[in-house]
Amino acid sequence: MNIEQMGLKAYTSALRNFAGTEKALAAGNDLNVEKAPSSFGAALTDSLAKVNTLQTEKGSMIKSFASGENQNVHELMISMQKAGLAMNLTTAVRNKVLEAYRELSRLQF
Repeated sequence: MNIEQMGLKAYTSALRNFAGTEKALAAGNDLNVEKAPSSFGAALTDSLAKVNTLQTEKGSMIKSFASGENQNVHELMISMQKAGLAMNLTTAVRNKVLEAYRELSRLQF
């Protein structure tokens, strides 16, 4: 099998998977789509748990890289960027919530 045939086979396979996913979504099937949390508190708890998971994953990858167990620099950098972006977003949301609280506390009734 030459490269062109392998590429065509991969392309048709990806196209079939995409079409199957599209049909399943149209039929209303659940494809590991996350359910919306029922309240703001639940959404906040879920988000903080995900950020914590990313941070612990980053820490374990740094330790394994430093000890020489894992030599994949690309995955390490990706996990570090994911954890950093998640932390920056969490900090921005926290700052906006605090700003809104301060604004509400300044209101006079």
